[in-house]
Amino acid sequence: MCFMLMSVNDLMNLSKASPDEVISYGPHSQQFGHLYLPKVQNSSPLALVVLIHGGCWRNRVNLDYFGQAARALTALGVAVWSIEYRRLDDGGGWPNTFSDVALAADKVNELAQSYALDLTRVMAMGHSAGGHLAHWLAARTKLNPGQELYRAAPLRLKGFISIAGIPDLAEAIKKNICQEAPLALMGALKSELPERYTQGSPADMGSLSLKQVFIQGIQDSIVPLTYIEAYVDARRLAGDIIDLIKIDQCGHFEPVIATTRAWQEVEKALIAVLS
Repeated sequence: MCFMLMSVNDLMNLSKASPDEVISYGPHSQQFGHLYLPKVQNSSPLALVVLIHGGCWRNRVNLDYFGQAARALTALGVAVWSIEYRRLDDGGGWPNTFSDVALAADKVNELAQSYALDLTRVMAMGHSAGGHLAHWLAARTKLNPGQELYRAAPLRLKGFISIAGIPDLAEAIKKNICQEAPLALMGALKSELPERYTQGSPADMGSLSLKQVFIQGIQDSIVPLTYIEAYVDARRLAGDIIDLIKIDQCGHFEPVIATTRAWQEVEKALIAVLS
């Protein structure tokens, strides 16, 4: 059977979905997020998804493409906080990209006071480079005072979903995933500055006890399935419980487009994490 995979241009040409609120979490022009709320709400506090877009940590792609997915998630009765952050072409890289994502996530504690969010049902979900950052948000609770990326009282998550994510930055550099971007993000190789990797690359941050889901297109040519399988196998041997959902006839972009069959798998996984 012949089929055509979606491209980054298809992603960038998606119709934009307007958020309910645009909220800053810092003074920089890229330190803001889009808040999406269900059209119909009951009296119970809302579960929340911290949504993080991809684009190889670069400026070519922004959070707009994730709007259609965020709006689809609100139909499930959850709120979505889709965040922007500084990327490599606009003041990002080490440590600013990480600190922005941390600030944006911790903003949820403040948002909960105005929008009736349930802080016991918060998860992160990211795509590609955003998958790395969603995974990192879950792992940063392991950081200690004195480490550069440490923040006191970080937002606690029920789990995360990494869609075509990049969990092992050192291995991503070896495999030329996103070309030179992982190296530019970290500012050095692991052999040169290993401490950065113990703070910023989830593969070097140890085991996690929360819910972990990786969703991967079998035909993904940007983040190869074999790279994700190797990471998941290694973490399972270390004792982590991880779900790996592999989708056939699916590349790098189909799982984040709400009209695709692959997106249905994302929604099922999200409901399971929040349950």
